[in-house]
Amino acid sequence: MPPPTWPSTALARLRTANPYAVDAALAALVLFAASLQWMFPDEGDDQLTWQGWLLAAATALPLVWRRRAPFLCACAVSVATPAMAVYHAPPPDVEYAGLVVLFTMASQAPPWQRRTMLAGWVTGGILVMQHKENALPFEYAFHLTSLGCAYGLGVLTRVQRAYTTAVEDHARRLERERAADTARALAQERARIARDMHDILAHAVSLMVVQAEAGPVVVRSDPERAEAAFDAIAGAGRDAMRQLRLILGVLKEEEDEKKRTRNGNGRHLPQPGIASLTALVEQVRDSTGLRAELHTTGTPRPLHPDTEVAAYRVVQEALTNTVKHAYAASARVELDWGEDELKLTVTDDGRGPEQDARGGGGGHGLIGIRERAAACGGSATAGPGPGSGFRVVVHLPTAADRQTALG
Repeated sequence: MPPPTWPSTALARLRTANPYAVDAALAALVLFAASLQWMFPDEGDDQLTWQGWLLAAATALPLVWRRRAPFLCACAVSVATPAMAVYHAPPPDVEYAGLVVLFTMASQAPPWQRRTMLAGWVTGGILVMQHKENALPFEYAFHLTSLGCAYGLGVLTRVQRAYTTAVEDHARRLERERAADTARALAQERARIARDMHDILAHAVSLMVVQAEAGPVVVRSDPERAEAAFDAIAGAGRDAMRQLRLILGVLKEEEDEKKRTRNGNGRHLPQPGIASLTALVEQVRDSTGLRAELHTTGTPRPLHPDTEVAAYRVVQEALTNTVKHAYAASARVELDWGEDELKLTVTDDGRGPEQDARGGGGGHGLIGIRERAAACGGSATAGPGPGSGFRVVVHLPTAADRQTALG
C-alpha cells in the first residue's frame, strides 16, 4: 500500500480539527484576501478606508459561525457585501465571503434556504455590478460564474456526504446482519450437535442399560448369554464413540483406523443414512430382544445428505423411545417412497401415550424429531398407534423437492 501523500494527510487532519478553529482561520483568510486590493490598489481604484475595512470585517467575521448558524451567517454577509458597494468602500474584486456562504448553504442548509440565498446573491451580484462604475461584460460573467461554481461545489459536497452516510449505514446494516446470521448459524449448529449427541447417547445408553439389566440375571445360569450381553454393551459404546467423533470432527485414530474412516480426499465419511437403517434395526433387535422389522415400499429416490441423516436419526430416536418407555414387544419401521417425499413410520405395540412417558409430545426426543423434520422441509407427528401402542410419522422431501419444501 503506497504511503499517503501530503494533501490527503492535510485533508484528514482538517476533518478532525476543531471546527471553530478552522472557521476562524477561514474568516481571517477571507479578511486578508479582501484587504489585498486596498493594501495594493491598482491605478484609479479607491483607497482603503476605515469604513471599507469595517465592512470587510463584517463580511468575514460571521464565517466563524457558518456551521452552527449557516442561514444567519449568510444573511449577515449578504447585508455587509452590498453595503461596501453602496458606500464605495470599495467593493471587493472577488466576493470571497459570498463564495464561502453559498458553498456552506448549498452543502448544509435546507432546500428553501439555499435556493433563496442563491437567488439573492445572483440578483445582488448583478445589482452591485450595475452600481459599479465602468463595469465590463466579462466582470458580470466572472462574478456570476464564481457564485455558480461555489454553489455547485456545495451541492456536490452535500451529495457526497449523503452518499457516504448511506454507504456507511449500509455497511453497518450488513455487519449487523452478518453478525446476526453468524449467531443464528452458530445456534443452529449447536442445536444440531445437541440433537445428534442426544440421539446417539440416548440410543447407546438405552441398549447398554437393557443389556446391563439382563447380564446379572443370566451370568450364572447362562454364561454365554451373559458374555453376549457384555459384548453388546461394549459394541454400543464403541459405536456411540465413533459417531460422536464424526459429529465433532475430532477423529484421531491410529493410521489403520484413519484408512478405514477416511475417504480418498481426506474428508470424514458421511454420517449414517437410509442405507444404515437395516443395521440399526438389527442392532436393536439383537441387543434388546425387541422384534424390530424394517419394511420398504415404493421406489427409493435420492435424498439430500442432511435428509439422509435426519431419516436415520428419526428412526434411531423412535426406537430408543420404544426401548426406554414403551415396554413393547415389537416395533415396525416403514419406508414409503412416493413421487416427491419419503413417508417414514415407526410403530410399536407398547403401552401407548396414556401411560407412556412420551405422552403429550413434551419429550426432548419427540421435539428433536420435529425439529429435524422441519429443518429438512418436512413434518412429523406422534401419537397413539392403530389399536394400541405408539406411532411416529415423518414426511421428508426428496432431494429434487427439498428446495421447494424449504421455501
